[in-house]
Amino acid sequence: LSIIFKIHMTNQNIPKKILYWYDNNKRTLPWRKKVSKKRKEYFTLVSEFMLQQTQVKTVIPFFNNFILKIPNLESLAKVQDNKLMKCWEGLGYYSRARNLKKTAIKILEDFNGKLPNSIEALKSLPGIGDYTSRAIMAIAFNKKIIPLDGNIERVLKRVFFLKKKNEISKDNLNKKKSFFESTNRSSDYVQAIMEIGALICKPINPLCKQCPILNNCISYKKKDFEISSLNKYNKEKYFEVKIFQNEKNDKYYLFKNNKFNFLKGLPIFPMNEIKKERFKSYNGRKLNIKISNMDMKIILNKTNLLPKQKNSFFIDYDNIQSIILPSFTKKIFKLVKKIK
Repeated sequence: LSIIFKIHMTNQNIPKKILYWYDNNKRTLPWRKKVSKKRKEYFTLVSEFMLQQTQVKTVIPFFNNFILKIPNLESLAKVQDNKLMKCWEGLGYYSRARNLKKTAIKILEDFNGKLPNSIEALKSLPGIGDYTSRAIMAIAFNKKIIPLDGNIERVLKRVFFLKKKNEISKDNLNKKKSFFESTNRSSDYVQAIMEIGALICKPINPLCKQCPILNNCISYKKKDFEISSLNKYNKEKYFEVKIFQNEKNDKYYLFKNNKFNFLKGLPIFPMNEIKKERFKSYNGRKLNIKISNMDMKIILNKTNLLPKQKNSFFIDYDNIQSIILPSFTKKIFKLVKKIK
C-alpha cells in the first residue's frame, strides 16, 4: 500500500492542484491586498507578528486598525508606546508589540529601512524566530520555503498518516515537506497550504470532499482523521487577586506590573502567588485564565486594606475604556461588581 501511495504522490502535480483551489477559494484577508512591494513587506511583518499565538479571525480587526493608525515602518519606529499599546489592546502577548517596534527601529537603523531578505538577518530582529523568519521569506519575498505552522503540520500528518512520536517530530515533518514540491508562486503556495489546513483539514470534522489533494491522503483512505500531537506542558499556577475599592468614588486600585514576567508593564490588580491548598479551600469567587503556557487559577478577594505597590493608581469602574488594559484585567473587572 505504501509503495502505491508513494508512486501516486510523486506522479501528481501537487502545487497545481493546491493553487487552483486557492485561487478559487481563498479568504479575503487585509494583508493579502495587492499593494506595492514595500507595503506588502510591512503588511507581512505586522500580520506575522499578530498571528503568533492568535487566530486569523481575531487578528483581522486589529490589523486593520493598526495599519490605519501606524501605516508604515517609519511611523512604527516613532510611535508613542501608549498609542502602540492602545492599538494592540485586547490582542494579548504584549511583548509582540514591543518587539515589533524594536524591529522597525532596527530595520531603519541597520538595514536602510528595508525588511531583510535572509533567514539569518530576519532572526537577528527582536521577536522573529525560525518560523516567523521562514514565513516572511516565503510570503513577502516569494522564496521557495515552506514554514511549519500548525495548519501545515496537520495537513502533513493526515496526508502521510503520521501517528507515532518519532513520526510527528519537527525533524520528520520537515523531511515530509518535500511532498509539496515547489512552484514559482511560493508566496501564494505557502498561504494556500495554510488555508487548506485552516478551512478544510480542520482538527475536527475535516471537509475532505472539498480538499484538492484528497486522492493523496492516506488518512482519508483509512477514514482515520485523529491528529496526534506532542504534549505541550502547561504549568498550573495559583494566585490571589486583591480587589481594593474606594467606596466614596467607586474607583479601583491597580498597579503597573513589574512584579511578574507575564503582562510586563501593564496595569493589573494587586496579586500574589499562592499554594494550591489555599485555592482549593477558598469559598469565594474563582477565575481560570490561560496565559501562554500557564493555566492560572485565581481567587478574587475584596479587601479593605490598601495594598502598597509601586506605580499604582486608581481607576473609575465606568472609565476602564479610557486606558490600556490587558484582557486579563478586563476579565477580572467583569467579575468585580459581583463580589460582595
